[in-house]
Amino acid sequence: MKAVLFGSIGTLIETSDIQRKSFNLAFKKEGLNWYWGRKTYSRLLKKSGGIKRIEDFAKQNGVRVDSKKIWKNKTDIFHKFIFSNNISARKGVLRIFKYAKENNIDIGLVSSTTKKNINTIFKALDGQINREEFSFIGNKNLVSKPKPSPDIYFKALEIMNLDKKECVAIEDSLESAKSAIKAGIQCIAFPGVYHSDEDFKCCKLKLNKLNISIFK
Repeated sequence: MKAVLFGSIGTLIETSDIQRKSFNLAFKKEGLNWYWGRKTYSRLLKKSGGIKRIEDFAKQNGVRVDSKKIWKNKTDIFHKFIFSNNISARKGVLRIFKYAKENNIDIGLVSSTTKKNINTIFKALDGQINREEFSFIGNKNLVSKPKPSPDIYFKALEIMNLDKKECVAIEDSLESAKSAIKAGIQCIAFPGVYHSDEDFKCCKLKLNKLNISIFK
């Protein structure tokens, strides 16, 4: 094992409910009588991409909205919340970083989210995880197709000079896990709170807390 690839910012910290609340505040700011409860948001998360979720929801409700403007407002609210609250890494994440460092295993962040989101997460985890610990940090500008396309994983393999059999991926949703699997990489399911009921039978393991078994 030469590398462990964290597949999204949600594998490092639990962000889903913060995102949901941020969407609802953005809707209110836009004057929309929309509210995404936990059940609704769980359903919407089956597809990747915040803008796409807004567009689909608007279509279902027969209204036209400026989805990009709403998404930008949501993102600004999300960042402010992260900066003003103490956020801890998810269970077992720091243990994996420690083990990787002790055993000369490279770490990648194979995300296809925005640079701004990634920068926010690193600021939130300051003192716990440092950017310099990663050999690769992905973002949406590196590929034309987001997950579940495998393109961002192919990019990580190329830049980290890895064979697909020399690493393991960690993903928090089935949609994102498909990206790693399509690239031929074994995937560990580390589901977030809104993805725990998904069928991860395509993954090597499903864990609620990361441990060094992922390297075996």
